[in-house]
Amino acid sequence: MLLKGAEIARYLARPDPSRPGLLIYGQDAMRVAMKRAEAVKALVGERADEEMRLTRMAGAGLKKDPAQLIDAVREVGFFPGPRVVLVDDAPDSAADAVRAALDGWRAGDAVIVVAAGALAKSSALRKLFEAHGQAICAPIYDDPPGEDEIARWLSDAGLREVPRDAMREMLVLARALDPGDLRQTIEKIGLYKHGDPSPLTPAEIALMAPATIEADLDELIHAVAERREAEFGALMRRIAAQGLAPVSICIAALRHFRALHLAAADPAGPAVALARARPPIYGPRRDRMARQAQGWGLGPLEEAVHALLTLDLTLRSSTRAPQMPLVERALLRLAMRPRGRR
Repeated sequence: MLLKGAEIARYLARPDPSRPGLLIYGQDAMRVAMKRAEAVKALVGERADEEMRLTRMAGAGLKKDPAQLIDAVREVGFFPGPRVVLVDDAPDSAADAVRAALDGWRAGDAVIVVAAGALAKSSALRKLFEAHGQAICAPIYDDPPGEDEIARWLSDAGLREVPRDAMREMLVLARALDPGDLRQTIEKIGLYKHGDPSPLTPAEIALMAPATIEADLDELIHAVAERREAEFGALMRRIAAQGLAPVSICIAALRHFRALHLAAADPAGPAVALARARPPIYGPRRDRMARQAQGWGLGPLEEAVHALLTLDLTLRSSTRAPQMPLVERALLRLAMRPRGRR
């Protein structure tokens, strides 16, 4: 039986132990590994390894010795409780051995969990599980986790007071990170909030989220966008001392001002435009950039983007020009732009 859409996440969180087999496959090995681990934990619990109720085997060896799977499925465990036989990295050549084990499966046998990479529609494993009346086929796509799945991860991390605005930030963060990094970030937030009964806030999410740009460079560009020229010199000296390439500084500034320009031009408003950006901009940083976009206005932002494009071309086309002074002068001119000028 083939699962679709939201059924996949719901089933893998609470798989049915009365069903003989489960196939989990997908292009992204990390996503498949996460879902496989989640399903196995739900079926046999956290102590299955210690109690010898989890048997692992490589799928590549089943073609030569198909009987090992049947033997493992029917084996009687020393400890009471449900059992799982996990077949990892299963190729299509393992389909006959898996079919034999499914056909001979009886109530009380170990559940067969098969994990595989990308499988084509013509795959023998896919056809076997999709057509089987009792076994489950769960394809794992590259879509970001949905709200139900994120809420479950938050609950597992001890975060049960998650207001709507905080969940919106988590959904934006889910589009920016791969599931493994998102899960680690949620665990980090859970540790940060341990013993704190207050609801989770967007500011706390932003504080724990992984940084996507070097902090000093980020602060320099914010200082330019907020026209804090008094702070510019010290920040610029700190960046120069780190040895960052002038072209890298220019590219980061250009990316930032392009995002502000698109935000200022969006009829839905800067905050909505920034949330739709790729990668998304979330939390207090989004609010900060929305204020910057409103403070500059569309016309001045067009001029700023043009100035930074010209700077980028100059840096890339000339080998004799003093590149860092060129970058410093261009950014300082933007930082010193009069606020009333539109």
